[in-house]
Amino acid sequence: MYPPVGPVIVEIGPLAIRWYGVLVAVGIALGGWIASRYVASKGHDPNTVWDGLLWVALPALAGARLYYVFVQSPRGPNGIEGYLSNPLRILNITEGGLHIFGAFLFGAVALIVYARRRRLPLGVYFDAVALGLPLGHAVARWANFINQELYGPPTNLPWGLRIDPEHRIPPYDDLARYPEGTRFHPLFLYESLWNLIGFGLLWLAWHRFGDRLRKGDLALLYLIWYPLGRFFIEFARTDSWFFSGTPFNVVHALSAAAVVSAAAILIARRRVRLSAARA
Repeated sequence: MYPPVGPVIVEIGPLAIRWYGVLVAVGIALGGWIASRYVASKGHDPNTVWDGLLWVALPALAGARLYYVFVQSPRGPNGIEGYLSNPLRILNITEGGLHIFGAFLFGAVALIVYARRRRLPLGVYFDAVALGLPLGHAVARWANFINQELYGPPTNLPWGLRIDPEHRIPPYDDLARYPEGTRFHPLFLYESLWNLIGFGLLWLAWHRFGDRLRKGDLALLYLIWYPLGRFFIEFARTDSWFFSGTPFNVVHALSAAAVVSAAAILIARRRVRLSAARA
């Protein structure tokens, strides 16, 4: 596998339209469309989704960038130290990247504020986001393919990625050990497929068991599904900050906490509902 196009679609002077931004925007639009359909099916105005899109998306984007800079970026002049010495670099999202966990945290807070200000049922809107997010995320992940990023260890599988030397990260930038013909696991593809499967399962749960689901159940299911897959994908990454002497990083800890917490809440809600039905 190799990107069929370069990262830049068109460049006019200092301005450039990049595939990364376009695919992220398409992902957000697709997720918003799915979320608006879900909200409408629950008897609410779908326009509230589009009205709140920037309200939620902009803080989510800021959170994604801040998480990358202060948690994900490597130590040293090319990472956190470089950002701190020149804070304006933090604003340049073309240099470095974004991280979905920061988007989760900041976006969730923004959604809570938006829903409370508009007096909207928070559980319904969390479910709507949980339904639309994996589809949008699956599309946006292909931006990593075009940028030649988010890849794992070498592989001989037919779908292995070819990564140009200038896009290699340690230890794969050692061309003596990993020559130019080396192919790498496409972690972006694995995560995209995991998100697509998750979207299909959530869509099925909505249509098959919608009358038995409580507000917030779809969000809890998403918080089990996505972090579970991400937990295992993280073992193949070398661009994260790992706890000393272990194969675990911050994302492992956050993913495990999300899965356990969401599963516990979902089980507790099921038990309360069964107890109330028997009473």
